[in-house]
Amino acid sequence: MKLRRIAGALGAVIEGVDLRSPLPDALVREIRAAWLEHLVVFFRDQPLSPEQFMRFARAIGEPVEYPFVKGMPGFPEIIEVVKLPHERVNFGGIWHTDTAYLEVPPMASMLLAREVPPYGGDTLWANQYLAYEALSPGMRRMLDGLVGVNSSAKADVSRTREDRVRDHGQQEAPREYLAEHPVVRTHPETGRRALYVNVAHTLRFRDMSQEESAPLLRFLHEHQVRPEFTCRFSWEPGSLALWDNRCALHNPVNDYHGFRREMHRITLAGTRPE
Repeated sequence: MKLRRIAGALGAVIEGVDLRSPLPDALVREIRAAWLEHLVVFFRDQPLSPEQFMRFARAIGEPVEYPFVKGMPGFPEIIEVVKLPHERVNFGGIWHTDTAYLEVPPMASMLLAREVPPYGGDTLWANQYLAYEALSPGMRRMLDGLVGVNSSAKADVSRTREDRVRDHGQQEAPREYLAEHPVVRTHPETGRRALYVNVAHTLRFRDMSQEESAPLLRFLHEHQVRPEFTCRFSWEPGSLALWDNRCALHNPVNDYHGFRREMHRITLAGTRPE
């Protein structure tokens, strides 16, 4: 296994690993250690079957179903993230961490590229350890005592999944999920502190109105995706990304109108943020 960093803030490509075969425990530990250090790791040339994709996911964590979209037949934990040539809005096309509106958000997500446009369709990630550490001591002290109210029904993010929910929605899914989480969470494995708000889901601070919360949230949302905290990845068929939802935001860039893009996603069970 070889590791090649792609940016100063986060992100590394893992080479020399074939995910089609069962992985020895020692190699899984190496991959997990690299993932915890770099927040998002990438693999190239991994034409995995759904069974192989699920086997790798289970080696890293516990796959769970996405609350709004039905999974693939026989693989309920794998959802198809598709943008068709006539569509103008892409799924999840805004800075976010996956399903922060759940009481127990996922630990990680995996995305496997099946079909990509001839150009565009990159994804950005942002390191929330660095975003927190770059704040002034006074701001960090204030944020350490705040709790964010997160909703699945914020207009911007709801619009990015309308087509998939209409065509492939979970019939039993409620219209809105709400969850309260610390604005700054402690990573349960690394012990590092990370900002845990995002423009897609965080409505306000607990015990404050949306109007009162808006100025500080606006500052945080702009601060947490400063270029020096980010990396960018260009997809190819068979590319796979594994990222840590507890300390990284991501944003799929919507710059490929007129082309089809298909990805398969698995999320892995996490623990309640603290």
